[in-house]
Amino acid sequence: MNRKMVVFTIGKLLKVEALLLLLPCIVGVIYHEQAAIAYLVVAVFTFLVGTLLSWKKPKNQNIFAKEGFFIVGISWTLLSLFGALPFMLSGEIPSFTDAFFETVSGFTTTGSSILPTLSGISQASLFWRSFTHWIGGMGILVFTVAFIPIASGRTMHILKAEMPGPIIGKLVSKVSVTARILYVIYTVLTLIQILLLMLGDMPIFDSILNSFATAGTGGFAMSDAGIAGYNSAYIDGVLTIFMILFGINFNLIYFFIFGKILLVLKSEELRGYLAIIALSTLLITINISSQYPSYLKAFRYAAFQVASIITTTGFTTTNYDLWPMFSQVILLLLMFVGACAGSTGGGIKVSRIQILIKHAVQELKKILHSHSVTSLRYEGETISAKTMGSIHAYLVLYSLVFISSLLILSLENSSFQTIFSAVATCINNVGPGFESVGPTGNFGFLSDVSKWTLSFAMLAGRLEMFPMLLLFSKPFWKS
Repeated sequence: MNRKMVVFTIGKLLKVEALLLLLPCIVGVIYHEQAAIAYLVVAVFTFLVGTLLSWKKPKNQNIFAKEGFFIVGISWTLLSLFGALPFMLSGEIPSFTDAFFETVSGFTTTGSSILPTLSGISQASLFWRSFTHWIGGMGILVFTVAFIPIASGRTMHILKAEMPGPIIGKLVSKVSVTARILYVIYTVLTLIQILLLMLGDMPIFDSILNSFATAGTGGFAMSDAGIAGYNSAYIDGVLTIFMILFGINFNLIYFFIFGKILLVLKSEELRGYLAIIALSTLLITINISSQYPSYLKAFRYAAFQVASIITTTGFTTTNYDLWPMFSQVILLLLMFVGACAGSTGGGIKVSRIQILIKHAVQELKKILHSHSVTSLRYEGETISAKTMGSIHAYLVLYSLVFISSLLILSLENSSFQTIFSAVATCINNVGPGFESVGPTGNFGFLSDVSKWTLSFAMLAGRLEMFPMLLLFSKPFWKS
């Protein structure tokens, strides 16, 4: 392993985080809050550490797959560590475990919170919570690759380790240009959403933070009432549309912008993603219609919750714990499905599920026609054995992390529905679960052991298992 290049890259990333920490500091100054000092102190400290680590650029700047996975796994952990310090220093979240959990939940765009109320949280910290969603949604390493030179080449290995999905592609030949294009699209869509929310009479600060949370498919609320507090069908509609939009592969959005509409329409993953949303919304609307004055209102709440859960955003406008069990099960299944590959959403991903279904059908056909020779095709291309093996490995590791986390949380004095949904919502980066960790609950009552377990599950889920689990492999640390 090229350890000098790993240390240098991590130093660069910490300096980027230090600069980002100045934004909530500015917010604190604007609102005359003491929390601004905490963010300034941590920003300076983080920058100094980053400068020490990246003081000298190594002669050997090669980043291969091993370095890529290591950089991603370590840096996301360190970024969450340093990002948690302002919460502690300001006294708003005095417990290190709680502060780390909240920050990991932000960067991984999960949106699960240990805070029972937001009434005592400064505007600076509210900004930082939502801003971590926006940075984590596309990926802080993607941001760094896009705008700050790290290595002379091979940075594609970093993108592969950080970007979600079984297949990672480049829009153009140069990785840094691809990353820049993605971030420009991401930023423009966020700005459009901010403007649309302001047109719905949402205050500008709320519009910015809610757009950050939507774009990153994170879901941290700005007030105890959450999105339901605005009580606006227009705002619900805007958020629903943008949640679905940010759950689409950004490559397809790029193709749509440049007029390659037929290419977008041919996407199997997009068609499957939209079909799941439409069917789930229809079934839940019918199932909950008796609880609402009209089918239109039932559709409004069903569509919002479906879009929020499948994209793993985690916003809520109603207490779905009160819905019939049929609707709750659909939402639980959507947590696992997740959004599209190459989006800011979490979960297993629609593409993986479609490929696995195709593979299962192919195996059934082989039983009936043992001498037939067929190839597995997806999105017009043949799925290689390497890709198929990677998907199977991911699912095995996903299952192991899920089961291990579930066993640890089973030591809690909570119902099965609470602990199962807590693990499901964290590993899939959704946010709220059911019962005690549902729309009206939080994760603050859990033990420190459970919080650390779920923090790891959030990081493993966001980084798709491999970068985090490889950190525990002894051969991985060898040069």
